[in-house]
Amino acid sequence: MAILNILEFPDPRLRTIAKPVDVVDDDLRTLIDDMFETMYAAPGIGLAATQVNVHKRLVVIDLSEDKSEPLVFINPEFEYLTDQVEQYQEGCLSVPGFYENVDRPQKVRIKALGRDGQPFEMIAEGLLAVCIQHECDHLNGKLFVDYLSNLKRDRIRKKLEKQQRHQA
Repeated sequence: MAILNILEFPDPRLRTIAKPVDVVDDDLRTLIDDMFETMYAAPGIGLAATQVNVHKRLVVIDLSEDKSEPLVFINPEFEYLTDQVEQYQEGCLSVPGFYENVDRPQKVRIKALGRDGQPFEMIAEGLLAVCIQHECDHLNGKLFVDYLSNLKRDRIRKKLEKQQRHQA
């Protein structure tokens, strides 16, 4: 397994719309394992393939404290099951060090393929629903900062660009 490089905002590659996965094979499962290792090392609770510069519709999530509940979503699609919206403070491995409140629906139905390539459906609520929506946004070239005011987004972008210049 390998720890992959995570793209950081405002990298334009984060705006790439991911393509559907055609085949679930050993190469894809290796990518899934690498994504989990990368996410756990970061540390984070969700990672979309787009964030590691692989533009396939693939998301990994694990909300457990002990890394014991890994979830794999290949070609995920979701629908809102409620109009009830709650505000969660979201962060992102591609926007390190920043946390902002984002309003999202609290309950979704998700359809996807699992690690084995078999289709499944589940109902997600609360943090899992938020995480699924956040990661699926990545697959569509969208970041949580897009839900913020232009002023906040520009301030975050400028701070991250400055940090990236100092790291280079």
